[in-house]
Amino acid sequence: MSKRDEVIQKMKAQLDEMNAQLDELESKASSGQQKLGQKYDEQVAQLRSSARSVKKKLDEMKAAGDDRWDAVVAEAEKVQKALVHSFNYFRSQLK
Repeated sequence: MSKRDEVIQKMKAQLDEMNAQLDELESKASSGQQKLGQKYDEQVAQLRSSARSVKKKLDEMKAAGDDRWDAVVAEAEKVQKALVHSFNYFRSQLK
């Protein structure tokens, strides 16, 4: 497996894990375990939007030529880190 494929695979795995964790939080909220309200729904929607942005960057990485690879990876990592930070902050507010 090439370095390029490894980077793409790693980012996809991180995105899949983040989406699974979001699904779990939504499931808990919808089952009544936590009364979180509209603010919660808005934050989850924002996180989902950020996750879609990461997915879009991942798709750009897959299609990027060698001349754009480094720039696209840097952009994707920036968006991914922002998503992780936002998710961790959101999750910390639920405790």
